[in-house]
Amino acid sequence: MKLRDIPEKWLRIAFISAIVLFLLGTLDPMEGSILIAASSIILAITTYLFNDPQHPYFRVAAVLILFGFLSLWILSSMGGFGGDSGNPYWWGLFILPYPLGWILTLFLFLIRLFKGSWGGRSQ
Repeated sequence: MKLRDIPEKWLRIAFISAIVLFLLGTLDPMEGSILIAASSIILAITTYLFNDPQHPYFRVAAVLILFGFLSLWILSSMGGFGGDSGNPYWWGLFILPYPLGWILTLFLFLIRLFKGSWGGRSQ
């Protein structure tokens, strides 16, 4: 069985589950970042398997979120930035891709909401 042969029903379930995880992750930006990172990967994969025309944007959002997510956790393990941590404030710029990817994903959700397309294979 090839990856593209996954039944559409399961892809829809994965897509909707990823949206729910993404929205739950926004309730707590730090600990929820794990949910947001995982859901962005699932969204990028499912939109690719659906042959969705927006899948490159979901991939970009996933890369941004993952880079910002890793930066967020690494900086947190180092004591943060600025203040007594000894790390300069500009290191906070490494976290910037995380909210940018989040905003891009939210924007893509809004486009889908108003277009009425919530998954399905394109021909």
